[in-house]
Amino acid sequence: MKRFSRSHALRDLLPVVIVVGIVLTARSSLADHYHVPSGSMLPSLHVGDHIAVDKSAYGLRIPLTHVQLMGAQAPQRGDVVVFPSPETGEVLVKRVIAVGGDLVEVHKGRVSIDGTKVPMMVRDGELEEVLDDGPHEVRLDDGGGPEFGPTRVPAEHVLVLGDNRGNSHDGRFFGFVPDDMLLGRVVGIFLRDGHPTWQVP
Repeated sequence: MKRFSRSHALRDLLPVVIVVGIVLTARSSLADHYHVPSGSMLPSLHVGDHIAVDKSAYGLRIPLTHVQLMGAQAPQRGDVVVFPSPETGEVLVKRVIAVGGDLVEVHKGRVSIDGTKVPMMVRDGELEEVLDDGPHEVRLDDGGGPEFGPTRVPAEHVLVLGDNRGNSHDGRFFGFVPDDMLLGRVVGIFLRDGHPTWQVP
C-alpha cells in the first residue's frame, strides 16, 4: 500500500516538476520581466515600471548561463537592454548608444558617432534623440552628465547610457559592456503606476 501511495505521489508531482522546469527555462532563455529601479531612463522608463524583456533577442542561451547556443544577433544602436552591472552584478536597464567599431564621444549629454553628432530635435516640447531605431526622448538636465571619449568601442561590445543623461550611472562610469553579457532587449512596458499599459521605450 505504501508503494502504491508513493507511486501516485510521484505521478502527481511529475506534471508540477515539468511545468516549473518549463517556466524556469523560458525565463532564463526566452522571456522575462523586470521592474525599473531608478530614474536613469526617464522619460522613457519611469521608476517602478514593469518591463517585458525578450531574452532571445541576442541569441538562444543554455538555461541559467551566458553560453549561447545559436542565432547570436548583434545589438543595435537604440536598443534598450538589461544586463548585470560590471561593478555590482545588479541588473541594470540602459540604452545602447554605440556598438563595436564606433568611435563614440559624449559631450554635455550629446552623443557623436564617428565624428558626427547624433541628431536631436524638439517635438511637442520634448527633446528627442534619433538613433538607428528612430527617435526617443532624452533629458539633458544637470549638464548632461560626465564627458566620455572620443573612444573606439571594442568589437562585440556596446556603450550604454541612460536617457536621463545627467542622472545616470552608465557606461561613462563602468565602461563598455560585452555583447554576451546582455540578458535581453526590452520590448515594452506592461505596467505603470499599477495600471496595465503597453508602451515601447
